[in-house]
Amino acid sequence: MINTSEFQRLRRIKQLGTTSLTFHGAEHSRFGHCLGVYEITRRICDNFERNYPTQAPGDGGWDDHERLVALCAALLHDIGHGPYSHTFEHIFHTDHEALTVQILTSPETEVNQVLQQVSPDFPAQVAAVIQKTYPNPQVVQMISSQIDADRMDYLLRDSYFTGTNYGNFDLTRILRVMKPYQGGITFAMEGMHAVEDYIVSRFQMYMQVYFHPVSRSMEVILDRLLERANDLYQSHAVDAEATPVMLLPFFNNNFTLHDYLRLDDGVLKHLF
Repeated sequence: MINTSEFQRLRRIKQLGTTSLTFHGAEHSRFGHCLGVYEITRRICDNFERNYPTQAPGDGGWDDHERLVALCAALLHDIGHGPYSHTFEHIFHTDHEALTVQILTSPETEVNQVLQQVSPDFPAQVAAVIQKTYPNPQVVQMISSQIDADRMDYLLRDSYFTGTNYGNFDLTRILRVMKPYQGGITFAMEGMHAVEDYIVSRFQMYMQVYFHPVSRSMEVILDRLLERANDLYQSHAVDAEATPVMLLPFFNNNFTLHDYLRLDDGVLKHLF
C-alpha cells in the first residue's frame, strides 16, 4: 500500500502548508503523518483485541476484520489532500474527503487494486470509514472523532516540527484508558486528567500555531494569488498558452482524478 503512487505523492505535500514559512522546521509531510496515524491506530487495536475481544456479533468487541479496516482507513485517511490543502480546496471547490473516497474506490488507482486483494467490497468498506457510514462506530471514531488517532498524531507531530511545546500530552495514558463499547469509544474515568490535558493542548496549538497571524496571512496571499490567476483566465485577460497546462482542468472545472493526482506542493510552487 505504501509503495503505491497515490500514497507516495503524500511525501510531496506538507502537513501544514504555508505554516512552514512561519515555523521553518515544519517541513514534515502528510506521508509521515499518515504513517503516524497508522501506528497509533495499531496500538489502539492491540489494546482492544487484548482486553475486549469479540464474544458475539454486535457485542462491542473487537476482531481481526475490524482491525484491518481500521488500519487501512488510518493509513489512507489523508490520501485525497491536494497541494496546500485547504487553500486549494477553497479556490477550486474540491473536497479532500470526497477525493479520498474516489481514490479508494476507483479501479484506476493502485490503492484500489491493493485493497481489492482483500475482497471486492473491501475498498468500499474502507471508504465508508472516511464517510463515517461504516456500521462499527468504534472504527469510525478511532479515525475521526474529538479524540482520535488523526488528531493525536498531528498535535504531537506538529508540535515537534514547529519547535513548540503546546501540543504535548500523555499519549500512552490516553491509549491505555480507551475502551470500546457498542456506541463507539469511551475513556475510563481514571484517565480523565490525560484527556483534559489533550483538550488544552489542542486549544493551545490552534491559538499559537494553526491560527498564527503570519501563517494565516500567507494562506490569504496564496488564496488571492490562485483566485487572481483563475479570474484572469476566466476573463480571457491572458492567453490560454500562458496558463499552466496542469491547472487548466481546474480553471475549467472539469478535472479528472488523474489531473488531481498530478498536483503536489512542488508542482504548484513551480507553476507560480
